[in-house]
Amino acid sequence: MNDATAFTMAIGTIGPALAIGMIGAAAMIGMARNPENSQTIQIAMIVAIAFAEAIAIYALVVALILKFVA
Repeated sequence: MNDATAFTMAIGTIGPALAIGMIGAAAMIGMARNPENSQTIQIAMIVAIAFAEAIAIYALVVALILKFVA
């Protein structure tokens, strides 16, 4: 594994991991403050987590390309 692949995976997974943590924390706070809208908040949270996770998958694809091309 070369340095570019390792750097891509490190940066590409730290960002989404932090984003997912922040999304989850914000959703929990929102549900605690407004329990009657918890279903709506939960749906929005799942969609936002899916978008954040897509960034990690893109980083994985870039890392695999770097590994097999370089």
